[in-house]
Amino acid sequence: MDLIKRFLSYTAVDTQSDENSETVPSTAKQLNLARQLKAELEGMGLEEVYMDDMGYVYASLPANTDKKIPVIGFISHMDTSPSMSGKDVKPRIVEKYDGGDIVLNKEQNIVLSPSLFPELLAHKGEDLIVTDGTTLLGADDKAGIAEIITAIEYLQQHPEIKHGKVRVGFNPDEEIGMGAAHFDVERFGCEFGYTVDGGEVGEMEYENFNAAKAVFRIQGLEVHPGYAKGKMVNASLLAAELIEMFPASETPATTEGYEGFYHIVGLSGEVDHASVTFIIRDHDRAKFEARKDFARSVAARMNAKYGEGTVVAEVSDQYYNMKEQIDKVPYVVDIACEAMKMAGVTPVKVPIRGGTDGAQLSFMGLPCPNLFAGGMNFHGRYEWVPIQSMEKAVSTVVRIVELVGKRDW
Repeated sequence: MDLIKRFLSYTAVDTQSDENSETVPSTAKQLNLARQLKAELEGMGLEEVYMDDMGYVYASLPANTDKKIPVIGFISHMDTSPSMSGKDVKPRIVEKYDGGDIVLNKEQNIVLSPSLFPELLAHKGEDLIVTDGTTLLGADDKAGIAEIITAIEYLQQHPEIKHGKVRVGFNPDEEIGMGAAHFDVERFGCEFGYTVDGGEVGEMEYENFNAAKAVFRIQGLEVHPGYAKGKMVNASLLAAELIEMFPASETPATTEGYEGFYHIVGLSGEVDHASVTFIIRDHDRAKFEARKDFARSVAARMNAKYGEGTVVAEVSDQYYNMKEQIDKVPYVVDIACEAMKMAGVTPVKVPIRGGTDGAQLSFMGLPCPNLFAGGMNFHGRYEWVPIQSMEKAVSTVVRIVELVGKRDW
């Protein structure tokens, strides 16, 4: 099947995940795409095609040589972001983009413009797939799925490329941070792998944030406001005071690159009680630990001022920087860089200011850097992907398999 037809067939399936759900997958509709992928992989004649009850899909392209070659894998996620609807996606191809504004929806005056998204200009002359402005597109990460399967199909059609066993895996719920939670690394059986879930062409990510969550539960004392002097302790005011204790210069809006931050993501309060939730991020493990200690110290200082037990801090780790694991197998990055160059792509190593399934998988025993899939402006109505970038992603996957097959192990 043609790469673009394959991609568009996936975008037609609504797979939005739900961060408030307690089921796996978080939405039953993700199983619709899982079943479609299972059928497609079976139709291609792949081996070990398997879909579990949670919607994880696995398959194998068998080796075509007796040479001892490591089993490698490629992974992408099926779900789309809860941030915007992925139902009834109406994609459109803008051929030979001219560098100007793209009207996505005339009736609603929704325009994709290089004045707001200057990265568009780097793709002038290319063919862009865009939305109609009422939904996201789903290139994150249905582009990755389409690219992986198309690459596998290419390898089937070109047996002159000698390779070992290649595994593919597609999972639900990445967008809510649960994609790797039930990924069967043992069944996958790879020495290393790659998620194909990045953005701009050439990007390769193997450094991500160390991540923690800090929840502050604040107990106040409510009395009638007419008789409150010297008695009332307003938990909402304490929440505001607590927030002010965090450095204003260390937020997502004031940091970039390797700079860490504290980010308030939840706030609720009354006089009697209040709750404040921060996420804590830093690439450097020592700085990460120091940030968690700082969060605990904020609670300690509040308790010293207002009494023990006024503020309870619950600080819990979420995930860690995959670089700790990738540094043990640097050839995984070297192979990907060489493959990109063979595909006519300049590798760009960028730190992820977030997390990825690959980070969790790396600590589960599967070293797993993240490769570009080509999509841009994820999670919203302005999402778009250049067809040429998708084609280069396919070529990169093929060349990785080829290089692993040629390498002396």
